[in-house]
Amino acid sequence: MGIDLSLIWAVIIIFGIMMYVVMDGFDLGIGILFPFLADTSERDVAMNTVAPIWDGNETWLVLGGAGLFAAFPLAYSVVLSALYLPIIFMLMGLIFRGVAFEFRFKASAARQHVWDKAFVGGSLAATFFQGVALGAFIHGFPVADRAYAGGPLDWLTPFSVFCGLALIVAYALLGCTWLIMKTAGDLQKRMHDIGIPLVWAVLAVTGIVSIWTPLTHPDIAERWFSMPNLILFLPVPILVLACTFGLLRSIKRYAHYSPFLFTLALIFLGYSGLGISLWPNIIPPSVTIWDAEGEPLALGRRCATPEPGVHLGRSAADHSADPHVHRLELLRVSRKGQCRRRLSLKRAVTERYMQNKHESGAAEPKPLWKRMTWLVLIWSASVLALGVVAWLIRQAMTAAGLTSP
Repeated sequence: MGIDLSLIWAVIIIFGIMMYVVMDGFDLGIGILFPFLADTSERDVAMNTVAPIWDGNETWLVLGGAGLFAAFPLAYSVVLSALYLPIIFMLMGLIFRGVAFEFRFKASAARQHVWDKAFVGGSLAATFFQGVALGAFIHGFPVADRAYAGGPLDWLTPFSVFCGLALIVAYALLGCTWLIMKTAGDLQKRMHDIGIPLVWAVLAVTGIVSIWTPLTHPDIAERWFSMPNLILFLPVPILVLACTFGLLRSIKRYAHYSPFLFTLALIFLGYSGLGISLWPNIIPPSVTIWDAEGEPLALGRRCATPEPGVHLGRSAADHSADPHVHRLELLRVSRKGQCRRRLSLKRAVTERYMQNKHESGAAEPKPLWKRMTWLVLIWSASVLALGVVAWLIRQAMTAAGLTSP
């Protein structure tokens, strides 16, 4: 019995995304709670609690994305094609949040409010579009011929928008309990006061999502309420209620560490519920991790009987005798479970190029002066564009109150 490398890679990716949700969740939550911190000194304290770690939180997101690209290229191409816009908007929010985090402490007191607003806006945008992407992922993606078959705005549904709002509430609670654990005095007391309404809000949105999901997704409803799954999954909502009760109790008695720990448990249970609903589908509703796995060598698996697996410039009918090959645009990808040896794509393309060149006749090269002129023009345009961008950034920094020493 061999090692299931697809399963191992799936666990690595799930772990990376979970760590990002936890580590960057309370960071984004602090930005969401910034409007409730009216005092500048309290905002400074709140930002300093995450200053040592915030810049490395996105590393976990990179781990998940890189693992998806390496181990499950089909899922990578379909999911990113379907969620291109929300992911771009999320990254723009993260960029605004990061820039505001660095520049806020360097701005003058009169201009600091600009970066406060950028920090709040970036945190809200990044969180909202993460939730939208999550809702669209739960809804599923149409796949045809191993490619995304939907439209550019299929991700924009009432369910995905509500998931975005729900994640804002969840991250706000995570940031609130983080500040309870890391601060003291008036700021900690204010977070205790804000924490109780946030707990009830998180419980409400969790209940709505839990009801909405099976009503609009029959496959998930069948998985949840069929026997014996109903008995096996029943501990999850019971544990959610127990953690909610413990969280409310710990906030009311002004505990320091237990509110954050209970919130982490709630986040983990929500993540577990997502896994229960979708596993082992990596492209909901029907493409599993084994259907979407990449090359055997990319997964670290050796092939016992290597076979050619890349064929260029020939139709599927030319390979009807080869059962391990089916058509996928230029490349022929092996069927699930079949090992093959990688051929040199560069060599094959080079041979095809030389053949076409020989058939069509070699084109005369352009004169040297024309090539040098184009080189100078492209270089000059690049330098000019860089100068314009640098000047615009300098003007923006001056307008925001950033002064050089």
